[in-house]
Amino acid sequence: MRDTRESRLLLVLLIAIAFALITVDIRGGEDSPVDGARRGAATVFGPIEDGVATAVDPVGNAIQAVRDSGDRHDRLTRLERDNAELKAKLGSDERNRSRGAQLDKMLKTAGAGRYGIKGAEVIAIGAAQGFSWTVTIDAGANDGIERDMTVLNGDGLVGRVTTVGPNTATVLLANDPDFTVGTRMESTDELGFASGQGDRPLRVELLNGKAKIKKGDRLVTFGSQADKPFVPGVPVGTVSRVDPSGGDLTRTIHVTPFVAFSKLDVVGVVVQAPRKDPRDTVLPAAPKPTPRPTVTVTVTPSAGAPADGLQQEQ
Repeated sequence: MRDTRESRLLLVLLIAIAFALITVDIRGGEDSPVDGARRGAATVFGPIEDGVATAVDPVGNAIQAVRDSGDRHDRLTRLERDNAELKAKLGSDERNRSRGAQLDKMLKTAGAGRYGIKGAEVIAIGAAQGFSWTVTIDAGANDGIERDMTVLNGDGLVGRVTTVGPNTATVLLANDPDFTVGTRMESTDELGFASGQGDRPLRVELLNGKAKIKKGDRLVTFGSQADKPFVPGVPVGTVSRVDPSGGDLTRTIHVTPFVAFSKLDVVGVVVQAPRKDPRDTVLPAAPKPTPRPTVTVTVTPSAGAPADGLQQEQ
């Protein structure tokens, strides 16, 4: 359309008519005379608006989804981090509980034997010292540790100190083939010498070849002169096998140690020996034998049958 005087007058007239219709529609409310025209327009243009909205909404939803995805990723990252921290805390708590239980048991053992001990933690095993069964502990000369001191834990004899540094020490374990300790049998007081055999039970040579020993009997350390390298009364193990005597001057038995040498963690070095030999009082209470159930069967003879199994006289 060309920009002429007539076109400008027509535009002004259309605008005036539009304002007039808007005024009439507002004042008429629900009875507006243009309501029918508005509905018709909605019928015509409504599907077009829906189509446009359908075409546009996925784009808006996608943008919102990306934003929400970022939020969800952040929340997931936070949850994963919190979960990892919780697991680490639970693991640490479990380890602390385990160590607390070991320490408590060791203190009870030391108290029963009247041993003065210095607590320590195992920080290394064997490879640093060759092929021997040894461990390194985090206590040394600065902690009052000396060579040839007895090492124990809550279960019993662990070994003896062989090398001492300022802050660490090496402990030769009781199952090492070069390890030997004097022993005393519980209740019978039979003496012997126990030697390590690696991952096999300890081998004990009893001085009395005719000693009466049975499976399940227990041993403690006999003790050394001046209490080095061994203090008396430390639990050693339980007899698992007794070899035939064969008339020899000594008798060989095999003993399963109380200590699990592959699971050492918290140990105690005996820095002060007891004033009196505790003998076998440090041993835990002996397990009570499980009673074997006995079954009594009562047989009632049937009517007419002889009670003594003999034929009745006819």
